[in-house]
Amino acid sequence: MTTMGDVARLAGVSASTVSHVLNGTRNVDRGTRLRVEAAIEKTGYRRNVVARSLAAGRTHTVGLSISALTNPYFGSLVHAVERALSDAGYVLVVGDSHDDVDSEKRLTDSLLDRKVDGMIVAPAAGSERVTLPMIARTKTPLVLIDRAVDVGSDQVGPENSESARSLTRHLLDLGHRRIGVVRGLAGISSTVERFDGYCAAFADHGVAVDPALVLDGRSSTDVAEARVRELLSGADRPSALVSLNNSMTIGALKAVRGLGMSIPADVAFVCFDDFEWSDLFEPRLTAAAQDVDAIGATAVELLLRRIRGGDEAPQRIRVPTTFHHRNSCGCT
Repeated sequence: MTTMGDVARLAGVSASTVSHVLNGTRNVDRGTRLRVEAAIEKTGYRRNVVARSLAAGRTHTVGLSISALTNPYFGSLVHAVERALSDAGYVLVVGDSHDDVDSEKRLTDSLLDRKVDGMIVAPAAGSERVTLPMIARTKTPLVLIDRAVDVGSDQVGPENSESARSLTRHLLDLGHRRIGVVRGLAGISSTVERFDGYCAAFADHGVAVDPALVLDGRSSTDVAEARVRELLSGADRPSALVSLNNSMTIGALKAVRGLGMSIPADVAFVCFDDFEWSDLFEPRLTAAAQDVDAIGATAVELLLRRIRGGDEAPQRIRVPTTFHHRNSCGCT
């Protein structure tokens, strides 16, 4: 491995001069600097940034544990977090927890071994018993993103309950009473909150929720497709559907198409999570859109404050969604 001493010998200067050229810690005359730069290029020397960072007590890296990176929403969220961290001079290290607490623990162990300066976690079910206490023991700054857990950490995510309530209420206002719902993975706060919003809209209208119309889509495209296909194939099918995340929305739309049905003629449809290309669907999807950029940027802001020594009381921030009224709900 090429060392700073090798560069110094080739350039005919001291190792401290090479260090000054690399780090800009002192003015070096142009001729000397050019010799050093030529020696660096010829030897292929690379600074040991990790060793230098550890000596300074910082690595300027942040670990992100998140699920379902193939989900368009989570992909966009990772991009938003990475952009905000990059602007602050940090590098993001990402891993997929697969929404499994054992996988999440292994991933978190690996990230902590890399001495990340902080962690951002979209907690899996059971994380509060396994992963989060482990992070707390290391005193690594932590922010929870997307999902809420009853622990003393900063948290940021979308407003779930009122958003799902508004979506469902819109269908009820249009006269629908048999409204199916595809809910997400059990044990996740967003699943509970969005389903609570669905139920609250029925209570607002004095209408009972029919348990036969409640589908467990497990936040999976394939599972949602199978459940929706089964429901719509029955004799007493619903007149409308609410999908509570975008992976399940894809599955629901595949089920409708597979049955030769159309939206909204055969079944009205609204969904939580918007797609960048929602306006290109036919029909265009009525959706509650999350402000992914705001969620990502807020998570980074909270984390950097902790990394820099902030000792304020933990914050729980909910970012409002935007209701995008299109025509899949059957409005003309």
